[in-house]
Formats: sequence, structure tokens, C-alpha cells
Amino acid sequence: MSNFRSSRSGAVAATLARSRLGVPQVLFFVLAAAAPLTVVAGGASTGFAVTGTTAVPMAYLLIAVVMAIFAVGYVAMSRHVVNAGAMYSYVAHGLGRIPGIAAAFVALVAYNAMQIGLYGAFGVVAAEVLAVAGATVPWWICALAGWALVAALGLARVDLNGRVLAGLLLAELAVIVGYGLVMVTHPAGGTVATETLDPRQLLTPGVTAMLVGGIAGFVGIEAGTVFAEETRDPRRTVARATYLAVAITGACYAGSAWAMSVAAGPDSVVAQAQRHGTELMFVLVGPHIGQTFVDAGRLLFLTSLFAALLAFHNTVARYLFALGRERVLPAALGRTNRRTGAPKLGSLTQSALALTVIVAYPLAGLDPITHLFFWLTVTGGLGVLILMTATSLAVIGYFIQLPHGESAWRRWVAPGTAAWALCLILVGTVTSFGDLLGLPDNSELHWWFPAGYVLAALAGVGWALWLRTNRPQAFQTIGWGADSATAVAPPAPPATRQPTRV
Repeated sequence: MSNFRSSRSGAVAATLARSRLGVPQVLFFVLAAAAPLTVVAGGASTGFAVTGTTAVPMAYLLIAVVMAIFAVGYVAMSRHVVNAGAMYSYVAHGLGRIPGIAAAFVALVAYNAMQIGLYGAFGVVAAEVLAVAGATVPWWICALAGWALVAALGLARVDLNGRVLAGLLLAELAVIVGYGLVMVTHPAGGTVATETLDPRQLLTPGVTAMLVGGIAGFVGIEAGTVFAEETRDPRRTVARATYLAVAITGACYAGSAWAMSVAAGPDSVVAQAQRHGTELMFVLVGPHIGQTFVDAGRLLFLTSLFAALLAFHNTVARYLFALGRERVLPAALGRTNRRTGAPKLGSLTQSALALTVIVAYPLAGLDPITHLFFWLTVTGGLGVLILMTATSLAVIGYFIQLPHGESAWRRWVAPGTAAWALCLILVGTVTSFGDLLGLPDNSELHWWFPAGYVLAALAGVGWALWLRTNRPQAFQTIGWGADSATAVAPPAPPATRQPTRV
């Protein structure tokens, strides 16, 4: 139990803008982070090419089921713990404050890696789009232009961000559905094949690798709880947005992967994916829709990357805000912009870190796709997978202490099942991490990236122990959210009067 209580009479010094987001806006943030067109165009075709199996559609469906089971306990806890720190605060409530700070440090590394890594792909794709128009621009100039727009929007009202993402996401989903219909209505050999939807495909070799790689496509569906404080109805909004996000992403990924196998033919989809790579979808629809609509799809591929950049930027800014508000990190991070209600210093801090990396990469001569986009986003996905696993265990721990009337399915059955499944995927991810990054078998980098999370967690544990000794009030209010801003120590109990000896 906490040794501090909240002073409800005082004004909370650091809160995010209230009641600005409904289910659609939160859904757009979540889907933007998942970047469905990026996953469909890049992840599905890469899955066929790398694994050499046609089980990609069923693998995406299986991952969607795991994510849905994870969401059961996750959103149940969101009804009781409303905090922009999301998974960090859940771990603190369910497993303890020290593991909570360790999770916070892992979260900061993971989400920053996801966000900053996307600038590599954004810069390269933007440069290619400009090249088609006849302009030659270095990738890093394009990345800096995207960075400037993200940095500006990060300081704007959260509902403005939601409207920007809404427009981008609706166009993105229209392309996915439209391209899917084109591929299905133009099947190879004139027959719509369903072999890749056979559940027995999950028993073929290569499925484990597909599960490991495919889990990254669902990173972002957990981000809805980060915006819970800014919703009109946290108890319902987050749950509805999360379940809708899992359903939409699962249907888009599995449906598009199946459509590719229909248009290419189940017997040749792997070979064509290996030949065309991330261009596979555009190659398959090109003969039927014309170059103009193919180019429009490529442009929306670019906006998909931008939407993901903006969504992850907002996620990192709110994690920093939550940690600053609870005095785990400097308190200035826990302040918001007076005009917009955005986490001002948290947003600026994330922008500064991203700018440093974008400038450093061309100076070091590193490849923006391999070393920035691919390595950092895969590493970020590993970190989020670690957080999901820990959060599933935290949900069980929280409801063991405080059942709060939730059903057994929500308290321990679903979270336990999710923890077991996520642990299996996590083990597979770590053991095959070198293969995911395309590293040679003897490369020490295979272990360096996962080891980074071990170091981050240990740093979090060390910092938590220091807080417990040197700043006990900050330590005791970890996970309190807005209440931590007004936490006060309770009065000391009166001293016991000692009897006078005669």
C-alpha cells in the first residue's frame, strides 16, 4: 500500500487535455502506429520471400488472435488505471514500482527506436517520389522535412493530430481494400485459390519465423491506453478502439496477403515475392489499374510512414510526460503547453533525439534502410513485445490484489494465455534475432540489440532503488498518474507517551 495520499482539494499541476478524443480519434492513432499499408506492402511480401512459405495469411490471423486475447486483460486494466504511462504504469501497479521503472526505461528505448527508425524509410521513399517528379534530393533532407512537420504537430492540439491521421488513414485503408479487390478479381489461372487459408499451413516450416516477423506489424495496437487521459470516456473508448484496431489490422494483413497469393498464384507467390520484394503488390495490380493509380498507392505508402511517425512521436512524448509528472524523470517533462494541452517538453525532447540521429546517420555513412529503418524498427518491436509480455503478467498480479468485479476471463485466463503465447514468440524472436536483421551467424550484433533492453531494465532498477532511498515520496507515487502531482505525505502519528518512573 502507498504511504502517501492524494490531496483532492488542490488543483492537479500537470494534466493532459481532457475530453478531446473519442473512439474514432484514438482508433486513428492506434492504426497509424501500426501503419497498415507499410505492413501490407512491405511486411507481407517480405514474409513470403524470407520464410519461403505460403502460410503468411494464416500467420497474420494467428497473431491477431493472440493480440485480441492480450487486449482482454489489457483493456480491463485500462478501466481501473488511467495513465498516459500505459504499460509502464500497469507493470508498476501489478508487479511493483521497481519493475515498473524498469518497464518505463524499456518503453522509452523501444518506442524511440520505432519512431526514429521510421525516418530512414520515410526519407528514402520521399526521395524516390521526388525522383519520379524529376527532382534529386538526398534522403536525409526529406527525413528532416518530415521531422520538422512531426515536431510542429507534436506541439499542437491532440485532436488536430487526430484529424490529420484520420485523413491519412482513410486514404491508406481505401488503397488496401481497393488493391485487394483488384488482386482477388484477377486471379492467376482464372481461379480464386484458397490454399493459403488452410489452417494446416501453420504446421509448415518457416511459420515460427513468420510469427516473429509478423508481430512487429501489430506494434501500435497497444497505444490506445496512452491517450486514455485525453478521451471523453476512458472506460469505454480505449477498449472499443483497441478491439477495432486488432480486427481491422488483422483483416487487412491476412486479407491482403491472401489476395497477393491469389493474384500471383499459390505456387509462385514466394518466387515473385523474392523477385519483386516490397514492389510485389504494386506489380500485381499495375496491369489492371494503370500507372496513375499505382503511383497514388506509392504516395500513400509515404503518407503511411508519416502517420506512423506522428503516432509514435505522440506516444513517446506522453511516456516522458507521465514519468516527469511522477518525478521519476525531471519534473519539467510533466508540464503541458498552456494553449494546446500537449506535453510540451516531452515532445521537444523526442524531437531533439530524433534530429540528432537523423543528422548522425549520413555523417557516419550508414544506410538509411538497413541500419536506420530495418535495424531500429525491428529492435523497437522486440522492446514492445517484452512490454506486452510483462504487462500480461502485471494484469494477473493487479487483479489478484484487487479483483474489482472483473470476470475470471479478464483477470487471469486471457492474460495468462496471452503471457504464455507472447513468451513463446519472445523466445523465438531473441533466438532468431540475427536472422531477422540479416546478420551473419558469427555476428556479435545478434546479441547486442537484445542486450540493450537488459541494460535499460537494469538502469531502471538502479534508478528505482535510488528513488526509494533518496526521494521516497516520488517512489511511493509511481503509477499514480495525475494524482502524483498533488500527493502529500500523511501526518505522522502522535508520539506514544512514556510512563514516568518513580
